[in-house]
Amino acid sequence: MEPKNVIEFANRNEAVMVDLKFMDFPGMWQHFSVPLHELDEQSFEDGFGFDGSSIRGWQPIHASDMLVIPDPDTAVMDPFMQVNTLSLICNIVDPVTRERYTRDPRNIAQKAEAYLKYTKIGDIAYFGPEAEFFIFDDIRYSYSSNSSFHKVDSMEGWWNTGRDENPNLGYKPRHKEGYFPVSPTDSQQDIRTEMVMILESLGVTIECQHHEVATAGQGEIDMKFAPLVRMGDQLMWFKYVLKNVAKRHCKTVTFMPKPLFEDNGSGMHTHISIWKGDTPIFAGDKYAGLSQEALWAVGGILKHAPALCGICNPTTNSYKRLVPGFEAPVNLAYSSRNRSACCRIP
Repeated sequence: MEPKNVIEFANRNEAVMVDLKFMDFPGMWQHFSVPLHELDEQSFEDGFGFDGSSIRGWQPIHASDMLVIPDPDTAVMDPFMQVNTLSLICNIVDPVTRERYTRDPRNIAQKAEAYLKYTKIGDIAYFGPEAEFFIFDDIRYSYSSNSSFHKVDSMEGWWNTGRDENPNLGYKPRHKEGYFPVSPTDSQQDIRTEMVMILESLGVTIECQHHEVATAGQGEIDMKFAPLVRMGDQLMWFKYVLKNVAKRHCKTVTFMPKPLFEDNGSGMHTHISIWKGDTPIFAGDKYAGLSQEALWAVGGILKHAPALCGICNPTTNSYKRLVPGFEAPVNLAYSSRNRSACCRIP
């Protein structure tokens, strides 16, 4: 979409505000909004100023000025704002040098895509993350100087079989028995479908949705694979949509890896392929139908796994999930069909 098409799109949808979204260094969406009259075609070159020193891990106070540059290809109408709001995902630029900001995760992904083409190994890499999550009815926590606690709750929670619910109908999946039960045990079919419909209205293709293994409202919604930058944008929309749909229903969504003891946690295993033209270069006649290039790619992941964990699994809670018996990848190995392997070949 060209900048002039974005303006036409906004006017056609009677937009009043423009929401400018960008990703911070730890990987969380940030945003600010401007009235529609502040957006013109030149905005897609000049950008909008903001304080980079207030974003975690970014600029020092003496060099705080930064710019967001809207990407016209990301224009959609935000599905949750009370007034009609155009949403644009932005790149981060230094206002003095006009160079892309090295700590902008979107910039890093764009450079990775350019590097793949530069190597001539392939033309495009596809990524298909399967992000699991919990839909809870209540989350409480407090950490003070003299006490601490956390507690999550769900009407589906197995621990609530004896709770007075006026009436308690008893449809509570037991630990590790939440995979694919029909309604009424699966009480969240409709809310997940609402999430799917909103995602598809934003241009995100969904392949399926279902209840996941754990008790207490664990679910999964699978997006169709896409190139790296596009999938990164889609995954941020994914989290935004799921959390806001849950809020509509007075519930809350968490992607926390291990919120429950003695039950499965939430992972995000990611399907990866590299293509050169119409040829999938990971397909071959070696182990499990892989090519030599695929084996080298797997070897690189295994070799650099300790460093990758610092990026992909940065919280201590991530490692509470890595225990045998809960379908987590506890072995630093590759294997055909084995869910315990770090790299699984389906």
